[in-house]
Amino acid sequence: MSNMSQDDVTTGLRTVQQGLEALREEHSTISNTLETSVKGVKDDEAPLPKQKLTQINDNLDKLLCGVDETSMMLMVFQLTQGMDAQHQKYQAQRRRLCQENAWLRDELSSTQIKLQASEQMVAQLEEENKHLKYMASIKQFDDGAQADTKTVVDSGPQPVTSETLQELGFGPEDEEDLNTTQFAQPTPAHSMAASAAVGYEIPARLRTLHNLVIQYASQGRYEVAVPLCKQALEDLEKTSGHDHPDVATMLNILALVYRDQNKYKEAANLLNEALSIREKCLGESHPAVAATLNNLAVLFGKRGKFKDAEPLCKRALEIREKVFGDDHPDVAKQLNNLALLCQNQGKYEEVEKYYKRALEIYESKLGPDDLNVAKTKNNLSSAYLKQGKYKEAEDLYKQILTRAHEKEYGQVSGDNKTIWQIAEDREENKHKGEGATANEQAGWAKAAKVDNPTVTTTLKNLGALYRRQGKYEAAETLEDVALRAKKQVRNDENP
Repeated sequence: MSNMSQDDVTTGLRTVQQGLEALREEHSTISNTLETSVKGVKDDEAPLPKQKLTQINDNLDKLLCGVDETSMMLMVFQLTQGMDAQHQKYQAQRRRLCQENAWLRDELSSTQIKLQASEQMVAQLEEENKHLKYMASIKQFDDGAQADTKTVVDSGPQPVTSETLQELGFGPEDEEDLNTTQFAQPTPAHSMAASAAVGYEIPARLRTLHNLVIQYASQGRYEVAVPLCKQALEDLEKTSGHDHPDVATMLNILALVYRDQNKYKEAANLLNEALSIREKCLGESHPAVAATLNNLAVLFGKRGKFKDAEPLCKRALEIREKVFGDDHPDVAKQLNNLALLCQNQGKYEEVEKYYKRALEIYESKLGPDDLNVAKTKNNLSSAYLKQGKYKEAEDLYKQILTRAHEKEYGQVSGDNKTIWQIAEDREENKHKGEGATANEQAGWAKAAKVDNPTVTTTLKNLGALYRRQGKYEAAETLEDVALRAKKQVRNDENP
């Protein structure tokens, strides 16, 4: 009975109602017939027909009651069905309203965030506008004589600072992009600023405009950055003349903006012009000249013109060695760039020589835990792989992962294994059908917490090398950890 559907119950009740109606009709007919037969008969005569008539009338009353009860049950059931349908309708409406309410809350939160960002941008633009108006109002009183004649003299080797290491270049992290002719994203503001002005101090009167151009360019707002830069160049050439270091700095910035727009010919012309000005004003052995040479080499390298880029990169290296000394980190950075150019020309003997020398400089000057050490080892491993030197590449990858592990979690031991050791253990034990142990799970979690793009790249590279060697279980372990590390970074950036 409990398995009957609503339609079955309704049909059953209607069938019972029809049956009772038929019995009632039949009993009514019999009752009428008996009443006719006993009509006019005395009470003591024909007792049996009268007894049957009484019994038939009792049954007829019960049948009438049954018909009424069945009709009532049918009405109650239909009413219940209607109430259930109405309840389901209300439930559906409630769920829809809850969903709409949640969506509206999300939209409100998003709109509030956008409003706050817009208010901050408006406030920033208002401040910048006030500053520009102020600069314009005092410009007529600024004869600019002292600033116009100011040049920077080569002062010999400079100390290792974050500014000297931020110059634009296609370093280890950009190796994969050397064969492309597109710049997927605008150059970051700090990279553009450092590459345009390295080795030369921006005068105070240009700093605000300089920062504005860089900010707009780094946001991809070239329609604002380019006119600003051109206006600044025009004003500088009127007040200071064409051959002035400030003009060269703005030419560098405009060249990088054009490069991000894939206007390579215009960018190259501007960089050559900036190079000529800096050589005249600052001397051929000034760090700013080396920076411009490097930027020009980067532009050629990104376009696949490695032969044209190599002599520019070598000349920049000679200047850095002369100014900073043979063991300065800026020299190592230039060696990295030169190695990448040679690698794309198949000059692997020179590639190994440049990378090894850069590695020695980084380790001696910045320490074995510096990020540049791991990046250079990664690049040297890539060169080894292209020559088929898989053992040398594998050893370097393991060195990177071991050093990162020890820096984060202490000395490697039986209870504190590196991720590559765990991967090789799983490769050896894969035929035993054993699941991951608690120690292995902890090792994966540790490795995934290392917030270091170079380590993540090393995990993927070593995993690819394991696959080449047929160590599929080890490869999957490293690839899984690399994926977890990426997800962890993404979650940290978007909590």
